[in-house]
Amino acid sequence: MGIVKLGENMEIKEEVIMKACSMAMKAHKSPEKQYLSKRIRSSSSEVVFSFAGSLSVNDWFAGSAFGEMKVDLQLFPSLKYVGLDQTGRVNEAFFKRFEAVLANPRFKVEVEKAVADRRQVVFTGHSSGGAIAILATAWFLEVYNRQSSNCMAPLCLTFGSPLVGDYIINIAIRREKWSRYFVNFVMRYDIVPRISLCPLSSIKQQLQRVLDYFNQNAPQPPNDAPAFYETVVKNASSVANYAACKIMGSTSPLLETVSSFIEPSPYRPFGTYVFCTGTGKLVVISNPDAVLQVLFYSSQLSTEEEKVTVAQTSLRDHLNYENYLQEHLKTSAVTNLFHHHQEALAVSWNVASAERDKVDMALNDLGLSERARLSLRAAEALEKQKLRNQDTIDGKKKDIEKCLDKLQEYQSKCAHKVGYYDAFKSSEEEEDFHANVARLELAGIWDEIIEMLKRYELPDEFEGQKEWIGLGTRYRRIVEPLDIANYYRHLKNEDTGPYMGKGRPSRYKCTQKWRDHAEQLPNEIPESCFWAEVEELCIKAGCQGTIESILHLKTKVDKWIQNEELGDDVLLENSTFTKLQKQHFLTN
Repeated sequence: MGIVKLGENMEIKEEVIMKACSMAMKAHKSPEKQYLSKRIRSSSSEVVFSFAGSLSVNDWFAGSAFGEMKVDLQLFPSLKYVGLDQTGRVNEAFFKRFEAVLANPRFKVEVEKAVADRRQVVFTGHSSGGAIAILATAWFLEVYNRQSSNCMAPLCLTFGSPLVGDYIINIAIRREKWSRYFVNFVMRYDIVPRISLCPLSSIKQQLQRVLDYFNQNAPQPPNDAPAFYETVVKNASSVANYAACKIMGSTSPLLETVSSFIEPSPYRPFGTYVFCTGTGKLVVISNPDAVLQVLFYSSQLSTEEEKVTVAQTSLRDHLNYENYLQEHLKTSAVTNLFHHHQEALAVSWNVASAERDKVDMALNDLGLSERARLSLRAAEALEKQKLRNQDTIDGKKKDIEKCLDKLQEYQSKCAHKVGYYDAFKSSEEEEDFHANVARLELAGIWDEIIEMLKRYELPDEFEGQKEWIGLGTRYRRIVEPLDIANYYRHLKNEDTGPYMGKGRPSRYKCTQKWRDHAEQLPNEIPESCFWAEVEELCIKAGCQGTIESILHLKTKVDKWIQNEELGDDVLLENSTFTKLQKQHFLTN
């Protein structure tokens, strides 16, 4: 078996990788410039934007212990857990520096020109410049790729970048199928990709001395490099072990107790990582849980004597990416620990012995112990379990559709009488009872799905799957009116308040948010909640502003009916909505 080169393995030109690395290091040496831009060569189709890192500790951490902030959803609307409405968190200092780049009008003009010329935009950076490149890539994907399918996808290549965002960012990037655009190179001992796992308070002074060394103001690594390395690795250990316990399904109350008073770092890796072993090999990992474990275990030392040597190596390695890749990129044996298959990940050690031997050698070169390998297997097992969970709920699609078909048939029968909503609210016929059974059966299935999402038991891509978004929208439009009818028939509003306050179940909120996000719709009261608005207007009958509210609602109803999002049975003569209109417009 011949050597598989990295460019062939990842479908990225080696020329692009080397040019990006060269420009990333050039930007590192020109911190006075926000970024550099250049075509790889006159005939190439790529334009590279390389961002300068910062050598001031204040540009690495801001505010809290780990310096994180909620992401600006105006700028990054996709960086959230959609259905559960959880916003991702990013490093505030890096975000502010990216904002400064974005405020530079020249940057947007150059990016726009590259897009117009149908060139691939490559964002790159070394050290904290890599963090800016990551944010720039996410911004580009939001502005260009999410808005237009005609735009060439960008590429982000980082070299020794610190971590930028939390696990929500990772979920969002995978949901949008953007992971493959982020490729992060990490030298085995480079300490910088692990720094974000450590609170600033424990390393602030040491970090500034390290940054001074990176600026080549000091000929040798600082004397406290071993203490700095040990502090970062200890914190990385806490994060990795906590994550491993979660992956392996630990339910120990001690785990939660410890995490309640020892705050672990929120930062997590995402995208593809290429670990440079230091022995001429490259190890590719795309499973973010596995990457976190490798970041910790590959930095472990076997003896106390190694501490000083490795600590100094960890700083020198941070400046050695260009030399290493120039020497090994074209000749390196590439080991892909996880093979892609329909967005799934399968660990390579489950294959033929020759391939397994190759994997074992690569893991040895990364210094991964048996415990480390167990953590990697657990990360892969978790990914497989999520896929099995999806298979389970995929198997319930037919049950969902069968129930929805029954309710749609019930809806068409009601359309000839008083209307779907009012018929169910009065529940005077046997068919109303059967409709309620179908409603409850569907509630059970969808509540189970939402609970699995809350426990992160489904693939990160689940919320972006068109089939489930479509099925969720159909479910919401057909069944939510029945839930609203049941809510007001039993006067639950008198105890809990309006349906749209605390009465609306998560299953409808989630399915609505999936569609809103996929179709980039504004956050408004949806058509499926029409009857909740009607009920509240009936309760407020005679109050000031009621007529204006009814007229506004009538305008929305006409639009919903025209778009076939709402049935025209809502306008039947004896429907509650028609009676509401007659009551107000005849008496006023």
